[in-house]
Amino acid sequence: MRVWKRATGAIKDKNSIFVAKFSRNGPCRNPDLDTVIIKATSHDEYRIDIKNVQRVFQWLRTSPLYLKPLVWTLSMRMQKTRSWVVALKGLMLMHGVFCSDLPAVQGKGRLPFDLSNFTDGHLNPAKAWPFNAFVRAYFAYLDQRSSFVASEVNKQKKNNNNKEVEVEETLMEELQKLQKLQALIDMLLQIKPRNLYMNSGLILEAMDCVIVEVYDVYSKFCNKMARVLLRIYDMGGKVEARVGLKVLQKASEQGDELSSYFEFCRDIGVLNASQCPKIERISEEDIKDLERIINGASAKKSLEGNDGSVVSNEDKAIVVRDCSATSTISQQKESENGLMTVITHQWEVFDDDLTVDVKGNNLLSDGTMVVFGTTTNPFEESYSLVPYQPVHNQVQDLPDLISL
Repeated sequence: MRVWKRATGAIKDKNSIFVAKFSRNGPCRNPDLDTVIIKATSHDEYRIDIKNVQRVFQWLRTSPLYLKPLVWTLSMRMQKTRSWVVALKGLMLMHGVFCSDLPAVQGKGRLPFDLSNFTDGHLNPAKAWPFNAFVRAYFAYLDQRSSFVASEVNKQKKNNNNKEVEVEETLMEELQKLQKLQALIDMLLQIKPRNLYMNSGLILEAMDCVIVEVYDVYSKFCNKMARVLLRIYDMGGKVEARVGLKVLQKASEQGDELSSYFEFCRDIGVLNASQCPKIERISEEDIKDLERIINGASAKKSLEGNDGSVVSNEDKAIVVRDCSATSTISQQKESENGLMTVITHQWEVFDDDLTVDVKGNNLLSDGTMVVFGTTTNPFEESYSLVPYQPVHNQVQDLPDLISL
């Protein structure tokens, strides 16, 4: 039965490739790119065609005009498939497209296809439900992630257009953004295999992508949470303090959930969870400070450093860092290998503060090279020649991901 299923899937892929090769080239179709996408999202559940996955990213980076045929072909394939293998590979491919950070991708909103009610049509329903749940959870996260990123990009564009007035986010807007990041973390925690027999190579590859995403979203949350806390302490607003307290309490709960999630991923053999980060609990002192603000007391406080000096709130930040890295830290608890929350005199450097040189090295604004840990990037690619499609000076018709 399994051999027959693999043979049937291979025949379907070959037929799709045959049709793609003889399709007409146009603004929404590129036969060569179509063929690469079909191979990257094949029915073979025992292997991932990494070469063709990387080729898709290479086409996209060569020219943004390849985005429209890429999205069109992938959307049509996702809408037609009833195979959890093809659906999952398509989601992983779309995840990689979003991670390319191209402006044409980031500002378009929701996913161009819907897998919220996906059902595998080849497995027995009793065996299919965990795979269906995995695909639906992965789709739900990517859909909300895309919507969140698009709203931030469009807001930034609006602020950039208003050059006469410098627009700064209000404290409440920043708190709302923190709540949205927490909601994304909740959705990420729902992406996991529900049965032991689901721990196939394809599922573990998808979990590698998810773990990298968890690291990224949670570090952004911690970075922003530290800044928001300082603003609350300075302003002393009771309304903002109440919302901030809810965010901190939620963060405390999520810390426990994240620790359990990383432990689960390490147990099932997820590669990127091998160096499991340690999530430290939210400081009770921060919670008490917000409670004092709500009760009308002053939030001004200080922290005594190792040398006996007093460090003000403006010099503190809550961050997630690699414990193996070395830096000057005012307070740090002993931890095993991995990530932990610490109090530091200087703001940590996250992705938004970095640039990348032509060799792929991460550089600070002063030219200093930054070396990170050994976390595997599942979307890392090697470059080869792809037909270049020039973008002219006139405005190009970029794809509408919603209406496709």
